[in-house]
Amino acid sequence: MELPVPLRQAVDRILEKIPRPELKQAAKTLSDRYRAELRDGRLHMAQDMAVKAYLATRLPATYAAVRASLDALKATRPDFEPKTLLDVGAGPGTVLWATNDLWPDLEQAVLLEASAAVRKVGETLAADAITTRTVWRAGDVTTDLADLRPADLVTCAYVLDEIAPASLPKMVDRLWQLATDTLLLVEPGTPAGWQRILAVRAQLIAAGAHLLAPCAHEAPCPLTPPDWCHFSRRVARSRLHRLAKDADVPWEDEKFIFVAASRQPAASHAARVIAPPKSGSGKVLLKLCQEDGTATEQLFTKRDGADFRLARRLDWGDRLDPAST
Repeated sequence: MELPVPLRQAVDRILEKIPRPELKQAAKTLSDRYRAELRDGRLHMAQDMAVKAYLATRLPATYAAVRASLDALKATRPDFEPKTLLDVGAGPGTVLWATNDLWPDLEQAVLLEASAAVRKVGETLAADAITTRTVWRAGDVTTDLADLRPADLVTCAYVLDEIAPASLPKMVDRLWQLATDTLLLVEPGTPAGWQRILAVRAQLIAAGAHLLAPCAHEAPCPLTPPDWCHFSRRVARSRLHRLAKDADVPWEDEKFIFVAASRQPAASHAARVIAPPKSGSGKVLLKLCQEDGTATEQLFTKRDGADFRLARRLDWGDRLDPAST
């Protein structure tokens, strides 16, 4: 997956005159911080160079995870056409770009972001390319949600890992109140990220939400540690991306986990592939999260005819949906 062309070009314009040694050092600092999952309230994004390192190294991966999550949401609610978006912890507008790419008729977006440096970059990126009426608001995701207005789609991507665990239930409750239709939360695809999403999932079910994705059911998650639910998207690395990371491979895999919940039930549920398929000659083995609340491995062979042909086309994260044949 790649960034939309206008976004990629806007990023390149911002980064083209940045000294490479400075960008590489800032990228390393940012990478170390993400691996450690430090809860610093995004203070690391207060500096201009840190924001530019984010554009070079993290924006493509975050965009890919958000866009894949939105695609999964849309597959279960094909009738959903949001006109308004509220994105909290918006960063440089990653969710706005992904949402606008999927739903170009989006009319209005409110983006809450604490860092002035990030907001400035986000406004620059979107200035000549995003037609959605966009309002950027300064604010903290744990203390500044009270005055926000509801929206059709409320999103919160790669933010929960920044928040003290004790603050999460109140924050999630407010996000659900603000969602007139659907709420989407995306987190890093680590065991800790999965645990945060599991807690959010349970809270939303208790509040009466309908799960859209990725779960095929609303029963307790059937996976137990050391296993965990997550997905992956392959992300194309630009030349600047490779230089910033001292990387030779022109791609990287971004692992993520998400939950999408709605006030409307899904149009349909189907089993979801929750691990990379294992293929052989005339056969494919899929690990599936099933509608009955179980997780099982299912072998498909040529003898299964149309079911085999469908299974052979599926990838990690796809739905085993007979309607797609």
